[in-house]
Amino acid sequence: MAKIVKVIEVLSESPRSWEDAVQGVVDEASKTLRNIRSVYIKEFTAAVENKKVTGYRVNAKVTFEMERGK
Repeated sequence: MAKIVKVIEVLSESPRSWEDAVQGVVDEASKTLRNIRSVYIKEFTAAVENKKVTGYRVNAKVTFEMERGK
């Protein structure tokens, strides 16, 4: 049986790390989505102030499986 999946883009930022920013994507998406299957990181960027990295940003694609009616 084929599965129906959907992909959405989610942006997240963390002052600690890119890994923390990715977890932020999953945490936020999980508030309204079920059956999250994967996260593809499309882009990594960082904010810089006074020669220091102050924020880690990710643009991620979240894939989740759609539920079927019975």
